[in-house]
Amino acid sequence: MDAYISALMGLAGIAIGSLTSFATTWMTHRSQVKEKQREAEAAKREKLFSDFIAEATRLYGDAISHQKDDVSDLVLLYALVAQMRLISSRSVVDAAELAMARIVETYLTPNRSLSEIRDLARSGAMNFLLDFGEACRAELATGRLATRR
Repeated sequence: MDAYISALMGLAGIAIGSLTSFATTWMTHRSQVKEKQREAEAAKREKLFSDFIAEATRLYGDAISHQKDDVSDLVLLYALVAQMRLISSRSVVDAAELAMARIVETYLTPNRSLSEIRDLARSGAMNFLLDFGEACRAELATGRLATRR
């Protein structure tokens, strides 16, 4: 009888050890998968923000030296903001829309001379993406903090 109890205790120990090992492995794998998904999402946002900055900067440079009534150049910028609406916070979208409005306003102003552009740069008036950059930085930092939890 004692042999049977010893054997059952041994089997129970093996079962508990195996189950614990399986649960630990499963939880670790699940955690790693979630971490990879968060990293991929953060990379996707960074790429979207970077694309917006590049396009907005290009258009702002064009707007300073050209007057236009045609909005076809703004289509890509509008598309990038639409993508941000799907995955970004309200503050990022609002800042992007503000930057877009600034570009449109700049297209409607008279062309600037090189000395006027220099004066704009010195005064900080050309830094129209400051709020957007701050909003993006805050969102990405929040995402990184959530990833570490």
